[in-house]
Amino acid sequence: MKKLLVAFTLLTCTFGQAQNEIKFDIFDGLILKSIDVSFEHFLNNESSIGVSALFNLDDDASFSYNEKTMFTPYFRHHFPSNTNWNFFGEVFLGINSGDEKVSNDGVDIYENYTDAALGVSVGSKYVSPKGFVIDIYGGLGRNLFDSLSPSIVPRVGVSIGYRL
Repeated sequence: MKKLLVAFTLLTCTFGQAQNEIKFDIFDGLILKSIDVSFEHFLNNESSIGVSALFNLDDDASFSYNEKTMFTPYFRHHFPSNTNWNFFGEVFLGINSGDEKVSNDGVDIYENYTDAALGVSVGSKYVSPKGFVIDIYGGLGRNLFDSLSPSIVPRVGVSIGYRL
């Protein structure tokens, strides 16, 4: 956790002079007992890069993420409009880890996995004149390497934040 906080701080300081956003996913926090924070850096008014970190705090829920952690760098192309709502498309690489139940001679054991999912998502973003931001997005990715990991990785959320 300390390493992630240090990396997040360095990333924020590196892009300190440009237009940036810091967001918290309220959908994951309230509904799924997960923490999902994001940092987005705008390259110009039509494209941005960002990183999102998800930590699943709920092990026993029937409706929850399969992943324990997911680190998601992404690239977004924004379609600017004359309103405060803009649409975007996103390509992401979700580096995820968790554990999967495996039956071995009638005994259930949990084995850890780490995998990378390549995916796409679409969404809409509201930006107020004072810098308040709302992101609504949804998409899917496919894990590429580990046979224990789930084949499909969701990327959904409703994030609120602030544009610096």
